[in-house]
Amino acid sequence: MGDSVTSPLSGASLDSLLARRRPVLLDGATGTELARRGVDTTLPLWSGRALFDDRGLETLMKIHEDYARAGAEILVTNTFRTTARILERAGRSGSWREANRRAVECARAGSQASAGRVCLVAGGLAPLEDCYRPDLVPTRDECLREHRPQSELLASLGVDLIIIETMNSLREAEAALQAARETGLPVLLSLCPRPSHHLLSGEPLEAALPRLAGAGGDALRGVLMNCATPEALEQIFPRFASLAPALPHGLYAHLGEPDDVTGWRMPDRHEPRAYAVWMEKRIEEGARFVGGCCGTTPDHIAAIAERLGRLPG
Repeated sequence: MGDSVTSPLSGASLDSLLARRRPVLLDGATGTELARRGVDTTLPLWSGRALFDDRGLETLMKIHEDYARAGAEILVTNTFRTTARILERAGRSGSWREANRRAVECARAGSQASAGRVCLVAGGLAPLEDCYRPDLVPTRDECLREHRPQSELLASLGVDLIIIETMNSLREAEAALQAARETGLPVLLSLCPRPSHHLLSGEPLEAALPRLAGAGGDALRGVLMNCATPEALEQIFPRFASLAPALPHGLYAHLGEPDDVTGWRMPDRHEPRAYAVWMEKRIEEGARFVGGCCGTTPDHIAAIAERLGRLPG
């Protein structure tokens, strides 16, 4: 494999998906799906462990393929734990470029299973520290200094867009957004909220969201929420969608709960149809991006796709 992956699609493809009436369908979880299929996801690498052995890579590619076949129109690269910071912590500081290259190539190969449908590859940017520990977020300068090379690398590897996920503080979200914008690619920004209408850091969405929407400029194509329960997102979403009305909004919930060893504890029940019914109600409230976070599977995405197929194009 070469040093980069050439994308057959342009950034305009995301805009063409947004030009439809029907919402854009993201994929579901990668890390918890790797664990469900028997791949080691212990911390600190979590999902990144799959990038360092043949079985993990094979399983990862199959997961991307399964999401593409299920109807996902955007696949997110398995780069949630491939920053230089995390790789150094795991004793793999020399593997940064190679780990990210493998992640992008797996997603691009998996996207071919979409059988001719548009299936974009989004380079995923995650918090530098733990998603649920906003108290650990580095300074804004540190965040920018680390998100900038990560964004540049993902862009050089041929992703179609950047998706900034699970941002739990305004400080890091702003820095990641600036770094992503500098690549020239379309950007999606997804925030990690808590009731009633706050970021996990406690900062009110009323203050954070308009500021982030303005900072995103023309690059920012949508603002989303993720990595919270369906119940929490259901409470927050209507108000969230009113705070930056010029931008498409979206959400993808998690099922289960965090685990200090494996990273995630899977839900007791596996109910794709119930999740799709829940998501259909959010679509009625205006959601333009839908998908799944930790604990969801290709079955959940397929159930949403089946309901989206009934909507006007």
